[in-house]
Amino acid sequence: MSSRPVPTRESPWGRPDGDTREAKAHRCNDRAEDVIQACFEGNPFKTVPGPFKLFWRCMRSKPGEEPTQPFYYLDFDPPKHEDLQE
Repeated sequence: MSSRPVPTRESPWGRPDGDTREAKAHRCNDRAEDVIQACFEGNPFKTVPGPFKLFWRCMRSKPGEEPTQPFYYLDFDPPKHEDLQE
């Protein structure tokens, strides 16, 4: 969904030579953050089910088929599906 950088910690042993991998956020990370934010917005029994359903649909979807409904509590633009042209 988003390509925001993922914070990483440096290991006391450093990185092996030639290791240039960078952490990448999971495609449903923003949906999980929306669920966590919903836990703190009023009555969780009323605020969590909507965001959780979208998070669950995202986790069960294939890459590129994530739900495009807007977030409940985050101020991010909803994901858009780009038509794949072959």
